[in-house]
Amino acid sequence: MQILPDRPIVLTIAGFDPSGCAGLLADIKTFEANGVHGMAVCTANTIQNVNAFKKANWVDREEITRQLSLLQEEVNFDFVKIGLVESFELMQLLVDMLIARTPGVKIVWDPVCSASAGFTFHTRIGTELLEKICSKLFLITPNLIEQEILTPGRDTDDAGMYLSQFCNVLIKGGHGATEQSTDILYTKTSTYHLETTRIKGVEKRGTGCVLSSAIVANLAKGEDVRQACVNAKSYINHYLGSSRSLIGSHSYENQ
Repeated sequence: MQILPDRPIVLTIAGFDPSGCAGLLADIKTFEANGVHGMAVCTANTIQNVNAFKKANWVDREEITRQLSLLQEEVNFDFVKIGLVESFELMQLLVDMLIARTPGVKIVWDPVCSASAGFTFHTRIGTELLEKICSKLFLITPNLIEQEILTPGRDTDDAGMYLSQFCNVLIKGGHGATEQSTDILYTKTSTYHLETTRIKGVEKRGTGCVLSSAIVANLAKGEDVRQACVNAKSYINHYLGSSRSLIGSHSYENQ
């Protein structure tokens, strides 16, 4: 009997949001809607609903590494998304575990520094540690607020150029105030502006999780980093326009 599916297998390492808007549940739904099979390692059990975030109960790091190690006995993960983690030191540990098992792994880091329901997880990271982590990643996807936390004192373009020395960078413009919602992809050799018209009066929880997961799914299906980001931005726009509530709907029609 065949144990694993024929389609690409990807991994998310993130927190559990019981409302299903963000974290592991949003990641898995996005993976499925984009035609890949998702597996997950839980870093935190959160107490939250759609409107409010009360607490993150962090999973012990030994439990996290046990979850990952057992999955790695069956699967060499080539594509991984990392979201909410308790500390940047734990982030570094997980990255090293993934690379030790699969040296060519492409890791996408969505640096969750705060919850859209209102809670702050991280306020700063040392430059040396940031550079060390990013040098082992394939892509980092901060929004404008997260970019300021990771690279204080730098404007968007300066931050993108700086971070792209170490890995690809997608700075998300969803928190901006312009008519266009512009995400900027920085690679070591090029800069790409990914623009769409901002959907006014529409807000969704967990869009950062959905976007980064859609990117990972597209990478796993063979797209290069630019096309993966283009496809993921198209997916998130459909997600934003899928309902008038704070919870979007994932599209499975073409799977």
